[in-house]
Amino acid sequence: MSALEADSLAETMLELGRRARAAAGTLAFADPASKVKALHAAANAIDDRRDDIMSANALDMRAAEGKGISSAFLDRLALNDKRIDAMIEGLRTIADLPDPVGAVTASWTRPNGMTISRVRTPLGVIGVIFESRPNVTADAGALTLKAGNAVILRGGSDSVNSTRAIHACLVAGLREAGLPADAIQIVPTTDREAVGHMLRGLGGALDVIVPRGGKTLVARVQEEARVPVFAHLEGLCHTFIDKSAALDMAVSVTLNAKMRRTGVCGATETLLVHRDVVGTHLRPVIAALVAKGCEIRGDANVTALIAEAIPATEADWQTEYEDAIISVKVVADVGEAIAHIGRYSSHHTEAIITEDPASVARWFNEIDSAILLHNASTQFADGGEFGFGGEIGIATGKFHARGPVGVEQLCSFKYLVEGTGQIRP
Repeated sequence: MSALEADSLAETMLELGRRARAAAGTLAFADPASKVKALHAAANAIDDRRDDIMSANALDMRAAEGKGISSAFLDRLALNDKRIDAMIEGLRTIADLPDPVGAVTASWTRPNGMTISRVRTPLGVIGVIFESRPNVTADAGALTLKAGNAVILRGGSDSVNSTRAIHACLVAGLREAGLPADAIQIVPTTDREAVGHMLRGLGGALDVIVPRGGKTLVARVQEEARVPVFAHLEGLCHTFIDKSAALDMAVSVTLNAKMRRTGVCGATETLLVHRDVVGTHLRPVIAALVAKGCEIRGDANVTALIAEAIPATEADWQTEYEDAIISVKVVADVGEAIAHIGRYSSHHTEAIITEDPASVARWFNEIDSAILLHNASTQFADGGEFGFGGEIGIATGKFHARGPVGVEQLCSFKYLVEGTGQIRP
């Protein structure tokens, strides 16, 4: 890149930030009804422009296929009527959520008579950097708008046409509602240096960065960002079949957790099986996975019993496959399962299949992950499934937001103190 080109990109990015900051000032005080109108109008625009979105996605898919990209990546990139319907439903659900801005989350009166209230406020300007999933455009745009924030979206180069087509629908919704079009912007270039400008904060315009993608992207963001980050690390998720697990449930939940969509961050990557049910549960569960085309990588106990299994290496316990591959280990009890997760988990999502309340209590109390499930698939790790309408990511850190990041997590707060002339002695 020439110095002139670099200067031009820098000014383009700074201008995005300036416009987003101005829009955020308007959104912070926007009538809740105008945000509802914008989101419903955007949903209608996506429905009306479905063919345009599908055509744009077809361009992205052909380009990705020409690069020999993995099937898991192609699945994340692909749009179809069902996924477009889900985007539309997500926008409408988000639109109809209670408006978080100005909500009083706590209030109390001090002995001196002062009343203190904690009230939700928008974060300001949010930068979202994501890779292949075009639906993130709709989710992030809608959630940030509902929370009174402006957003700058930087999608991956592989989804550029899909992202632009969906973004055009969001802008149409903003305009119909009389809200600033700059409330939801996309970076107009696929130049990777644009990410660097966002990480440096766009001259103070960005209040927070949300990375949504692979481990390499998140690592770069965490290393280089000069603004706060909602970290969405890899989804190295686990399912544990306890000794009291019902066999039918163990089969159906594990199969869904791994194979429903192998490329999502909530897909189970490691299966742990209690040694007391190896004789009854292991073969049926593995047979169901193999029948769906899943490769099995097992410890010595598994490979001794399962002909299709290949030996797992130390690297397998540390790998988010995002593919039809699962690592399987036999453990002595719930304590060993918890210890394994403590060593290898990315603190995203872990599920236990059991009928034992004591095992559930240990699972919920002793595992330090953002989402813990009992007798349910790890693929429920999704903001839409939590009733949030969508998500901007699954935060695996511990500060401010954790788990699915929805409208409430995209707000900060301030304290309002009402007095009657009190002075401090």
